[in-house]
Amino acid sequence: MDLKDEDRSAYRRRKKRIHDVIQIGNRGDLPSRSFDYFIVTVIILNIAATFLSTFDELSAYYWLFSLIDAVTIGIFCVEYSLRIWTADILYPDSGPVKSRLRFLFSFDGIVDLLTILPFFFLSGFIVFRMLRVVRILRLFKINAQYDSFNVIKTVLVEKRNQIVSSVFIIIVLMLASSLGMYSVEHPAQPEAFSNAFSGIWWSVSTLLTVGYGDIYPITVLGKIMAIVIAFLGVGVVAIPTGIISAGFVEQYTKKQHSADKLTDITEVGEVLVEPGSSLSGRTIAELEEELEIRILMILRGELPVIPLSTIEVEENDILILKSERLVKSGK
Repeated sequence: MDLKDEDRSAYRRRKKRIHDVIQIGNRGDLPSRSFDYFIVTVIILNIAATFLSTFDELSAYYWLFSLIDAVTIGIFCVEYSLRIWTADILYPDSGPVKSRLRFLFSFDGIVDLLTILPFFFLSGFIVFRMLRVVRILRLFKINAQYDSFNVIKTVLVEKRNQIVSSVFIIIVLMLASSLGMYSVEHPAQPEAFSNAFSGIWWSVSTLLTVGYGDIYPITVLGKIMAIVIAFLGVGVVAIPTGIISAGFVEQYTKKQHSADKLTDITEVGEVLVEPGSSLSGRTIAELEEELEIRILMILRGELPVIPLSTIEVEENDILILKSERLVKSGK
């Protein structure tokens, strides 16, 4: 290997290391985890400065809020530039140009851009600044064993058909109740129920048990309809709640079942990583630390894989492992 090849190799290693640091870290990589917490702190400071700058009582500190905003935006710009630079590491199957375009038009890339642009061009669009909250959610992609965000995502994906059906029922009931209430109440109070949209506003506030009280029926038939709709609203809103609650119970039951299978191993054994298992997407270091096991080998298809600490477990992998408690006791 000549000097140029060595330089390119060293450059590639440095680039890969920077990519690992700015991406979602794992528990075994202190710099990456520290960078995650640093970014969270910067985001919170930025949002807090934006929030406090709306108070007239704190006008004497506007200069401080502006300084915090400028410094944090500078950090966001540096991070955004580094993510563009290391996009070819994130998408190794794409070329240098295509990988960067993939990042720029990805969800994370668009959110990062929209949180920076208002500072330079859209200062009045504070709503874009609130997208910085979404950046925090990106840090919870780490597939920890009881990662709440991962569980929520899994539940919503698995129960999407039931949730869509329940939302459809809510929409149908909302439209029916709004049109019915409009037809009954419009002759009695044309200003309050001036059109069908007024009925929709009333039905939404009633079905969701908010009840602002700005629009309400005054006729006998309208009040009877309102009573029936209010009771139906309580039941309808409970439908998606029950579906999501049942999904949470199922997910935690699956996770507990996976953990029980590992703790039952007293000698060398094997475990199949089933689709949807909490083991999938976890690194070897995370599994060995949290479950007190030693992974001896990974069977991926027909190929054996050496279980390095940074390797992520995939679905349908077969883990050859041994209890760490037995290893410590000398068995």
